[in-house]
Amino acid sequence: QWSPTITTGAPVTIPEHYVPDLALRMQLYRRLSSLQTDEDIESFAAEMIDRFGPLPDEARLLMKLVSIKALCIRAHVDKLEVGAKGVVVSFRGNSFANPAGLVRFVAGQGSDARVRPDMRVVFMRDFEGMTDRLEGTRVIMRTLVGIAEKKAA
Repeated sequence: QWSPTITTGAPVTIPEHYVPDLALRMQLYRRLSSLQTDEDIESFAAEMIDRFGPLPDEARLLMKLVSIKALCIRAHVDKLEVGAKGVVVSFRGNSFANPAGLVRFVAGQGSDARVRPDMRVVFMRDFEGMTDRLEGTRVIMRTLVGIAEKKAA
């Protein structure tokens, strides 16, 4: 199975000071990589809090990133570049399950979204900080999943 590339420019890790044992951290990363629903991710985060205490910022951001990754897979997003001024979305094989729905959505965004000549979709947003960036990206990705999955309905 393929995995999307997501660039955020922020540390999204389980810090060594939070889980000192490297083997255990690697085991947690492996478990995290298999999670596919927000419920599973929230349950994992609750388990981490029970075992190790309150999540540090890097780990909270990691949980959001895992959620975004699962949405990318559902929407066939191959690459996601997240920055302070917006999000650039690249689709796997330059195709989307519901192209007409995507075109309508992008057109409805006015000047806040556009399709570039290389077929990447750019969503212009002003994100305050990293938490805002990831939450805004998650909202965009949930919308794209909804559009992609309408084709099957």
